[in-house]
Parts: sequence; C-alpha cells; structure tokens
Amino acid sequence: MVDDEENIRLVLRTFLRRQGYEVEVAGSGEDALRSIDAFGPDIVITDVRMPKVGGLDLLSTLRAKGSEATVIVMSAYGSHEQALEAIMLGAYDYVSKPFAPEEVLLCLRKAEERENLRRENRALRQEIQGSSRFENILSKSPAMELIFRTIAKVSDYKTTILITGESGVGKELIARALHARSGRKNGPFVAINCGAIPENLLESELFGHRRGAFTDAVSDRKGLFEEASGGTLFLDEIGEMPLSLQVKILRVLEDEKIRRLGESRDLTVDVRIVTATHRDLIAETKAGRFREDLFYRLNVLHIAVPPLRERKEDIALLIEYFIEKNNKRLGTGITGVDGEARRLLYEYAWPGNVRELENTMERAMVLAESNRITAAELPERVRDVRDPIKVQLASGELSIKKTSRYIEEILIRRALHKTKGNRTRAADVLEISHRALLYKIKDFGITDL
Repeated sequence: MVDDEENIRLVLRTFLRRQGYEVEVAGSGEDALRSIDAFGPDIVITDVRMPKVGGLDLLSTLRAKGSEATVIVMSAYGSHEQALEAIMLGAYDYVSKPFAPEEVLLCLRKAEERENLRRENRALRQEIQGSSRFENILSKSPAMELIFRTIAKVSDYKTTILITGESGVGKELIARALHARSGRKNGPFVAINCGAIPENLLESELFGHRRGAFTDAVSDRKGLFEEASGGTLFLDEIGEMPLSLQVKILRVLEDEKIRRLGESRDLTVDVRIVTATHRDLIAETKAGRFREDLFYRLNVLHIAVPPLRERKEDIALLIEYFIEKNNKRLGTGITGVDGEARRLLYEYAWPGNVRELENTMERAMVLAESNRITAAELPERVRDVRDPIKVQLASGELSIKKTSRYIEEILIRRALHKTKGNRTRAADVLEISHRALLYKIKDFGITDL
C-alpha cells in the first residue's frame, strides 16, 4: 500500500491486517519500487498523486517489468482524470478519497475474485500458447476459450462428438484439435465430406469393397473406417448422409465392426468418430430425414462453434494472421489495414465466417496498390455492408443480453470512429459518462481504432 500520507498508511495497514491480509506499506513510489521485488505482492494499492514517482509512474514501471500484480489506485478530489488514465493503462479499479476502509475491502474482494479466475485459466492459456492460439485455431473469444477447455478435457476419451456450426466456422479445425490432443495423435486423421460424394459411392468409400462387388470394383479396397483404425474418422456434413447408410453407421458405433461390400465376414475397427454438420439435426429427425437413434448416438458430446459475427474480437487477430500468411505465400508486402477498411471488415456480418474472411483478405492483398489495404480493395458486398445492427436483429438470436451487448459495442465503435478516437466527445455522443465509456472500451477490448 503506497501513499505519502502516514495516517492513511497506518489506518489501512491496521484494518487490512485485521482482515487477514499480509500488508507492506511504502511512503513513496521510489520506496515501493525498492520493496515490491522482495515482497512480491498480489495487489498494489497506490495513491495517484505523490512527489517524484506518482501512481501512474509506478503502474507503468510495474507493467514494463512484467509484474502481474493487480493495481488499485486512490485519488483525491481533482485527480479523477488521472485515476481514469490509470485504468486505461491497466489498473484494475480506483477508490475516491476520502473513503471508508470498508470500500477498500470491497474493492479488494472483487480483485481477489478476478485473480482466482486468472489463476484457474493460467494453465489453459499456457496450453494455447498465449491467449490466442490453440493447436491451429486462432481466437481470443470467451466462447471459443470454453470450447478449447472442453477439447482439453475430452480429447482422450473415445466418446463420439458432434460439432455444429455454420459453414466456414472451422468445424474441421475443432475435429483436428480433438485428434491432436488425444492419445491417438500418432494415428491417422481421416476426413470425408458426406455431402460431396454420390450416394452410390459413399458406402464403398466408408466401408471398402471386395473385388467384383460391383461393376467397377476391379480390386479389393479398404474403406475409410479401416484406414482410420487407431486414429480418428471425421464425418463432415453428417446431416447429408442418406438414410440407407445411417443404420450402418449406427451399427459401427455400437459394435465397432464393419463389413466391406461383397464380403461375408465382419472386421473389427478401432476408430474414434467425430462428426459435424451445419444442419439442425433435431429438425431433421422430426422431418424423418435423419435417424433419431443415430442422432442420440452421435450427440454424446456436443460442441457448438459460434459464427464469426458473434466473436468480433477475433476479427483483428485473424486479419493480422492472414496478412502474415499471405505475405509469405504470395510474396506481397502488406503491412496492415487502414481505419475505414478495418471498420468495414469489423461491421460486415460474415455469412461465410472465417473462410470468407480469409478469401476476402487474399483478394484485397492481391489488389492493394500500396502497403496498406484500403476500403477500395474490399469486395462490394463488404463495402456496401448493411447496418450490422439490423443484421444482428435479423439473425434469429433471441438473447436480449447477447444482442444488447453486440449493439452496444457497435455504437461505441461508431462514436469513437466519428470522433477520431476522442473519448470525451464520444461519451457525449453516446450520452454516457466518460468513466462508463472507459470501462466499456476496456470490457470490449477495443484497441484497434
């Protein structure tokens, strides 16, 4: 606890020690910096205004040294702007002077809850190599982080998994991550799109055939179930599978046995089956197009991958990744995206999801006339984007909480773009307080203006 007023140091130290905290105090920023390394605090409470090394200087130095300590600042009347600046620099919260010791305690309790969550997630963050990569999947979305956590928990079990989501969200990447994290990672990963192969050939592809089983069967051939034995078979677009084959897939799941076309004996296979679809299989079962017993057998564990429009925080990350990837592959020298192009990329609804964004970035990089992508290089459908708020309202989402949060972020980004990043003017336009805007900017992770 850092403050140049001895009375405040004495009162808070006495009170907090009675609450069970181990407390060290410092009368200046210089003294604090000398003792922090040895004490290793979880939380630093510091006054904003102090001679020489003030609270902002202390906070900046801690962050530069890589300290993960939670910082809470104290501000007297007239120094609120500095306190808000401290929050923008990474402080957790601030307490206004004069204060009751109980106010500081409440702030500490909230900070402890956050620190506990951070500790619980630290192992996962290490696993995904920073907060944005898990196997070959890039994301910093909370929804995707939950999926990463699920993969880490279930990858070693042979249970069947159904992955759902719109086309282009990366369902196969999820399947590959499940395989790569499992004890089967050294075995084969075999993928097939059930909707891309004619019905009369699909059975032979999956189960194999004996020579002479049909006109073009000139030799014996293994099916994909055999090829995937010891590893993972990914059945993409399982909702397109003909009813006549669904009963055979059900038998494999129950007995782990297959029979090649033209054979009279069964073969045992050791395969972990992961399936995916963009269809609503519950509706398909009600319509009689998908077997209900197979659906329940496939849906032992369900992973729903959210569309890109519901994880906007991933767009900036993916843009940078695709720029780096295409610069290497195409020999281009693109360094970034200008402000207007970035706004359009952010507000577009991306019906084709990550796949569409990747294709859009490649096109823009090839057409770019400078080292930065501008709005002129984006496709017309992106430049003439419909109002994203109307897109969200028309998406079928019924959660008031999700929709309100999405719209709120869009309006904040628009206000900041209109005011060229002036937060005070943006707060006036939005008709909210400056403090509330700063909190929301931090909450939404808006850093790319």
